[in-house]
Amino acid sequence: MAAGSLGLSLASAQPERRPPNIVLIMADDLGYECLGSNGALSYRTPHLDGLARSGVRFTSAHSTPLCTPSRVQIVTGQYNFRNYTEFGSLRRGEWTFAHHLRQAGYRTGVVGKWQLAGAVEGAKYKGVGSLPDEAGFDEHCLWQVKARGSRYWHPTVQVNGELQPPRKGEYGPDIFAGYAERFIERHRSRPFLLYYPMNLTHDPFLPTPHSRPHPPAAKQKSSATWFADTVAYMDTLVGRILAAVERNGLARNTLVLFTGDNGTHPSITTETRGGPFRGGKGGTTTAGTHVPLLARWEGISPRGRVCDDLIDFTDFFPTLAGAAGLEMPDRHPGDGRSFLPQIRGEGGRPRDDIFCHYEPKWGNFQPARWVRDHRWKLYDDGRFFDLSRDPLETGPPIEPAGEGRAAAERFRQVLRRMRA
Repeated sequence: MAAGSLGLSLASAQPERRPPNIVLIMADDLGYECLGSNGALSYRTPHLDGLARSGVRFTSAHSTPLCTPSRVQIVTGQYNFRNYTEFGSLRRGEWTFAHHLRQAGYRTGVVGKWQLAGAVEGAKYKGVGSLPDEAGFDEHCLWQVKARGSRYWHPTVQVNGELQPPRKGEYGPDIFAGYAERFIERHRSRPFLLYYPMNLTHDPFLPTPHSRPHPPAAKQKSSATWFADTVAYMDTLVGRILAAVERNGLARNTLVLFTGDNGTHPSITTETRGGPFRGGKGGTTTAGTHVPLLARWEGISPRGRVCDDLIDFTDFFPTLAGAAGLEMPDRHPGDGRSFLPQIRGEGGRPRDDIFCHYEPKWGNFQPARWVRDHRWKLYDDGRFFDLSRDPLETGPPIEPAGEGRAAAERFRQVLRRMRA
């Protein structure tokens, strides 16, 4: 997709101050219920809880239920029926938020997990996808670009196009966080975009460098008992990034966003203030799509604000563009809606509903399309639920009546409109 009109240039966007740096962190397989600020009792997340206290905590953000569909959606700002073609791949030629900001003068970097170049075993079109530079990133330090290997201990790492020698005894998440810290320091004098799709907390669940006891690598076996350690270490790495922003004097001119790519693995049950909650990754219920979302722009975002507005992953692209003082590209379908006003403490234009086209193209996960708001949810096969009474859709579908009838008709119009 061509860039089209990029709107204001960096020179004219904010003459009184340079456009903000943007740090977007996305944890892997971390549902809404896993943060202490969202009610978790099972895990230690002090840095993220501090981020929530010092910025805006969104309570109704939704991804797709699976990793690659969410990754394609967040970087392109488009619903999956438009441009998602293969698990593990981002179709070549797609215009991303990195392209958009780079063309406007930002230095762009990505660290962590890529999974968009077609390096997934079993993919129908293995190897067909986008490399990081093709997706708009000037620099990268990543796992799963041209090769998979290990993401954790003894990781397979690619840095700026070069596959690194074996990193024996090293822990992948530390390598990626370290590169992110150096990226921030190197580019502190100019606007930058740092996209950090983390490797944690995806399975296999293994000991982290902070786990005790810490068994030898040869004896490490995936176990859900290590999940709390992976959440704690994920939080520690977020703390390192926040500290790097502070250390380089950039806190007042950096928008930091944190989210997750989908719900928690189904093998994990989290104790929360509302009772036990089982992860729903891959499934179409709220347990599969409800993710944390925190935002802080020091001096701009109100401290401790809680916002219940509906957010979905198409909304990130226009939000990042707006923060940089840019218009969205011409010919972009405009699926997303910026939540920058809400980050600033303003009312904005909240969504009436969220649409999801879920066609995972992987494993035994079943495709589905639906529209939902805070209370009601309609699938394109006619199933209808009152989420206020049945939030995880454990009961049979209901017949729309009263307020539900009007919502169902509105949702049907959305489903008819969202066609390839």
